[in-house]
Amino acid sequence: MSREIGAIILGAGKGTRMKSDLPKVLMPVDNKPMIRHIIDTLEELKVKKIVTVIAPDGEAVKREVAPYPTCIQEKQLGTGHAVLSACDHFRGFTGDILVIFGDQPLYTKESMKKMLKKRAEGFSVVCMGFRPDDPARYGRLIMDGEELKRIVEFKDATDEEKKINFCNSGIMCFEGEKLFSILSAISNDNAAQEYYLTDAVEIALRMGLKCSAVECPVDEASAANTLEELALLEELIKKRKSQN
Repeated sequence: MSREIGAIILGAGKGTRMKSDLPKVLMPVDNKPMIRHIIDTLEELKVKKIVTVIAPDGEAVKREVAPYPTCIQEKQLGTGHAVLSACDHFRGFTGDILVIFGDQPLYTKESMKKMLKKRAEGFSVVCMGFRPDDPARYGRLIMDGEELKRIVEFKDATDEEKKINFCNSGIMCFEGEKLFSILSAISNDNAAQEYYLTDAVEIALRMGLKCSAVECPVDEASAANTLEELALLEELIKKRKSQN
């Protein structure tokens, strides 16, 4: 019997850089809020439990994702902290949990299935990697065969690591029983004093768990932080529809 699937969507971001009062995840792509594209894909995947993390003033996002539940990230203390905000909704959950950024609406059901399949092979944490033409600003996925050994941010990478073009896209898949114990061990001992989701890999390995990564097409990893990036998402989704 296959395991149940849950999903946590990170939807607390503001639309400031898009010069909009709308929360970022509600910005439209192909006449639909970004977050709605993600929910539609999760529904196709038959995800049992979908929880969206929202800001304290995130009523508009709460209405958009209804009837699915939301939880509030009271303070923006990083991506790891955001996911922890959802832990009460997953107490006793024994399936797999996808963690998705709400400004990345192009991931397909097939790519998510690839993550879940890899997770089922005995890896407690699975990241999604991609190979952009210009990898400069992305964190690198350092692999040893099938196993992911660490995620290195570009600014911290050695010259050798910078030559690696397998980059972290953001979406992750976790063994549900282990997710919140992993996140609880993440430290905010960094310049921003934030809890980073990417630190989950280092923590999991320290706990004796195995991590891995799978690859998706470059377009799927596209995110929207600016109006220019939003326009690119629009272009990519229309191109995808024309090819189907």
